[in-house]
Parts: sequence; C-alpha cells; structure tokens
Amino acid sequence: MIAYVTSQGARIEKEGRRLIVHGKDFRHILFAAHLEQLVLFGNVNITAPAMFTLLKQEIDTVFLRADGRYMGRLAGREPANVMLRKRQFALCDDTAFRVRAGRSIVQAKILNQATLLARIKRARNRPAASVAADNLRKYAAEALHASSCAELRGIEGRAAALYFQHLPLGFLKDWGFERRVRRPPTDPVNCVLSFLYTMLTNRCYAAVRVAGLDPQPGILHELSYGRDSLPLDLIEEFRTMLADTLTLSLFNMNMLDWDDFRTPPQEDLPEETEENLREDETMNHVLTDPLGAMSPQTLPEEDSPDAETPAEEPFSGQSRALLLTNSAMKTVITAFSKKLETSFLHPVAGKTMTYAEAIIHQARQLRRLIDGSADAYTPLMLR
Repeated sequence: MIAYVTSQGARIEKEGRRLIVHGKDFRHILFAAHLEQLVLFGNVNITAPAMFTLLKQEIDTVFLRADGRYMGRLAGREPANVMLRKRQFALCDDTAFRVRAGRSIVQAKILNQATLLARIKRARNRPAASVAADNLRKYAAEALHASSCAELRGIEGRAAALYFQHLPLGFLKDWGFERRVRRPPTDPVNCVLSFLYTMLTNRCYAAVRVAGLDPQPGILHELSYGRDSLPLDLIEEFRTMLADTLTLSLFNMNMLDWDDFRTPPQEDLPEETEENLREDETMNHVLTDPLGAMSPQTLPEEDSPDAETPAEEPFSGQSRALLLTNSAMKTVITAFSKKLETSFLHPVAGKTMTYAEAIIHQARQLRRLIDGSADAYTPLMLR
C-alpha cells in the first residue's frame, strides 16, 4: 500500500500499531504492517514515535514540496550485503558490463516510445506518428551497436527529442506542448509529466532498496555527487508505459482542464482545498484507455465520427511555471495509484502481477545481473 498525504497542516501520530493522520476535518488510519511507502506533500508533521515506527518498519517515507518537487526521504539502515554494494561500485568501472546492460535499457525505452506512437497513429489516424515510430526503431537498432555509455545517452537524447516532438499528436486538444520542458514546466502536459516522473522515480527508488541494492551507483547513468543513479536506470523502461500513457488519458478523458493549473508567484505554494476527486467511473475509463494497455488492444483506425470533439483552445504563450491545483494533484495521484495496481501478464516472468510488483521484479532482475547470477537484463516492454 502506498499512502499520499497532501492536506497542509496534517499531523501523523502513532497509536498502537497504527499511524493516524489527523487533518482539519478528517482522521485517517494507516496500518504500518501494510504500508510500503508514505509520500508527504508540503506542510505535514510527523511525531517522533510515528517517525520511529516508519524507520523500524523500513517504510520508504518521501518528502515533497506542496507542488510535488522532491525534497528528501527518511534514511533508514543501509543494505546489509556490503559485498553486493562493493560489487556495484566496482562495476561502475567495468565499461563492457555497463555498455552491455545499458544497451538493453536504452533500447527498451526507445521501443516503448515507438510502440506508443504507433498506437497513436492507429487511434488518432496520425501518419506522422507512424513515421516517427519507424525512426525511433532505427535509433533502437543503433543503440545495440553503441560502444560507450556516453554514446548510448546521446542516442537516447536524440530519440527523446523526436518522441516528444510527436507526442502532441496523441492529444485531442492543443495544450501548448511542443517539447519536453522540465524546470520549470510551462504548459499543462509538461507539468503533469514532471509530477508523474517524480512519483515514478520514488517508486523505483523504493524498489531498488527492496532489492537490497545501493541506489547511487548506476549502470547507464554515471556516478554523480548526491545523485541516486540506479533508480534513474530502472525508471527508463517505465516512463512511457506508466507516466506518458497516463498523461494522455488524463487529458483526453477530460480529467484535467485548463483551470486545474495555475501560475503562482515564484515562492507561492498551492493552497489546500477540500474539493472531491472526479467520479471513480471516469477514473476507470482513464485506466482502460487502450493507448496505455500493456498488450495490444483493438484500436479504431481513426477517431469515431460520432464522438464529440472538444474545441481546441489555443496556447497562450505561457512562460512561467505552472503548478497543479491541489484538487488536480489529488486526481493525478489517484490515477497513478490505480495504474500501479493494474494487473497484467508479465511476458518474462510468465505470471500476472501489478505494475507496482513489476517495478520490484525488474529491480530484482537488476540485482541478479549485478551479483552475477544472470547474464543479461530483460527490460519490460509494451507490445
């Protein structure tokens, strides 16, 4: 179970074996034994007994700003297998190992992007998306012959630029999205992508820790002062299938609109509101959008002529940072949580699991690669 606390001024206390979240007009119970991760937004207070429980139960506790910007996490004990950690750092200097594993990571990311663009072509009748998908597959083939991690990152960067250039073809309205803009995001799509990538990175970090690995020494990503590189390797195969497809669904299913974003003063943070989330029925439609399915589904050759097409709203040339409103943030969090609990047949494991379980499964695959019990890493890919 993953719990998110977004109410500003909330307080978390320990009561027996439970954690109680007290808000201005609510009281919510969390059972520590069932809690995998606790994500706190902004001004949320934790008592010392509650914090000791989180540390003792090794519950990954993440602190984000109220706007979703990552600030830090509770640091528990380091993984006990020091020899495994030693091997991780030694492999940072093993160029052949890193390039071999890095090829799999980059190829999977690019092929997932190509698959999504191919689905957009079929669902939206956008020929340009098909052409871009074919070019992405060429980049994926090029990655198999890369001789260094720097070359792999260069191929990945060129593929990403091409992918994000054509991702707008998947939206039913113009949201002003032309390319990936991270800091700060200046249009609604980039705002949601950045928020979801932060949430997904936290899940990948937790999975790496569950697998008993040190998060700092990566494979594709270089060692860098204060950076957790291994979760950044793990997230690559999941960006498209979880964050990008969910972003398309949230906008195309009208779960988000222009009034769900605001441009506050630079130091302002989103204020807490108590607006309810959209109806669960609409949320379920978001999760069953065929663009985001793990395996191919029947897609229309083009949008149904009987469907109501929303009027396009021109982009206003926004140059300042955009933030999700508090109610919109809850909508995105709820959709992301439900997406993580969606089940599918893992093609390599040969069994049904949720996306949350799949992230841990892939982290354990990385461990087997690192400790030498596996010869290769098989990423998860859309089909």
